Amino acid sequence: MLARLLPIRNWIFDLDNTLYPASARLFDLIDAKMTAYIADRFGCDLVEARRIQKGYFHGHGTTLAGLMAEHHVDPHEFLDFVHDIEMDVLEENLPLAAAIAKLPGRKIVFTNADRPYAGRVLDRLGLGASFEAVHDIHAMDLKPKPQQSAYAGLCAAFGIDPAESLFVEDMARNLKPAKAIGMTTVWVDNGSEQAGDTDHSYIDFTTHDIRHWLEEIMETA
Repeated sequence: MLARLLPIRNWIFDLDNTLYPASARLFDLIDAKMTAYIADRFGCDLVEARRIQKGYFHGHGTTLAGLMAEHHVDPHEFLDFVHDIEMDVLEENLPLAAAIAKLPGRKIVFTNADRPYAGRVLDRLGLGASFEAVHDIHAMDLKPKPQQSAYAGLCAAFGIDPAESLFVEDMARNLKPAKAIGMTTVWVDNGSEQAGDTDHSYIDFTTHDIRHWLEEIMETA
């Protein structure tokens, strides 16, 4: 393995647009459902609903966090609605499963989605047996990445030493708190939304495809 990564014992992965390519456009389906939910909730058109949605996303980390803070939306109702989508745009990725299996140590999914949805995505990708656990939005007490408490809670839940941990994420801003506590960070730069953050000094590695990156680091002497 790449010498710089030899101390890593905990391999932590975001889910959406990280373990599958953004080009699959799965999250577009969720995005559309969130817009529809807001339009129905507030009785507005889809253009206004999307403006509200993105405002909450940028201001609170997730649309749900904003809706909860500003309108006391039931998170279970919201998540059940927006995650009720078909998974047929996703394809099994056995090479990725093989690359993850070769990593030494623990593998954990760290996602702002909920566990039932994450399980469906992982099963569709052929990664259902690849991870020890899914640390989801409910495990974060509904306080999502990039809130610092989400990372502290992850480390506490699994007895993780950040200095021995690597976090892979497509949203660059979600890597900043991980780096602040000592994690090695990998940005999957695949064109997904970045919320206008241009300071990437907290990113250790950048890749356009996580499978290729994992294969490369395992081949490096």
